Amino acid sequence: MTDNQEPQENKPETVQHINLKVISNDGAEIAFKIKRTTPLERLIGAYVQKAGQDRRSVRFLYEGARIEGHETPDEMEMEDNDIIQVMVEQVGGCC
Repeated sequence: MTDNQEPQENKPETVQHINLKVISNDGAEIAFKIKRTTPLERLIGAYVQKAGQDRRSVRFLYEGARIEGHETPDEMEMEDNDIIQVMVEQVGGCC
């Protein structure tokens, strides 16, 4: 090895995928592995299909903030094995 070559273990490793857990109010958990640059709308669509939910009746939260869908895990600074919460939207509440 010459002086201008770096050993393989010193190169930064770029992680292309992230594992995320989606947990509903009743404790049901579904794990997903997506690219860090993929909009979360794809994960949301896959979740509602697997869980048999209506997309318009659920809301997705990460650290208390609502996920709209156009964001990516990188934009939201998500880390591996982070949790996304699913809440059923409630309407009404009149006396």
